[in-house]
Amino acid sequence: MDIASILDQVISHAESTGIFDGGVNGHEPKSSPGNGLTCAVWAQRIGPAPLGSGLAITTGLLILNVRIYTPMLQQPYDAIDPMVIAAVDALITEYSGAFTLGGNVRNVDLLGAYSPGLMAEAGYINQDGKLMRIMTITLPMVINDLWIQAP
Repeated sequence: MDIASILDQVISHAESTGIFDGGVNGHEPKSSPGNGLTCAVWAQRIGPAPLGSGLAITTGLLILNVRIYTPMLQQPYDAIDPMVIAAVDALITEYSGAFTLGGNVRNVDLLGAYSPGLMAEAGYINQDGKLMRIMTITLPMVINDLWIQAP
């Protein structure tokens, strides 16, 4: 698996939107992001995709978290969720249009053939005493012929 290329593609898609004035990180932040929208990408899960595997080689499922952050205490309050949802929509549009992430994966599992599918969940986190509004995208990707099975 070429994880560096996969992460580069996901980060590049986020950067290409031009909406993350707080930046795009290739890791989960250790301290609270600044003002505006920030995006972070990190690995969540990896394992076999049984339905896509054969008798000699295993197809893999890689799931990344792509989290959008913004401070919860900013005005106007009514604009926070629409701003975060617009960012999520822009990223899901990118992943839908770049189905193989430049040929690095077989496909983004948009509709959940091998995973729960591409989705986002909203929430709040307190980081460094700063309340953040977040939405975390679950980005599942299927990778062909990842592991050879021993005879």
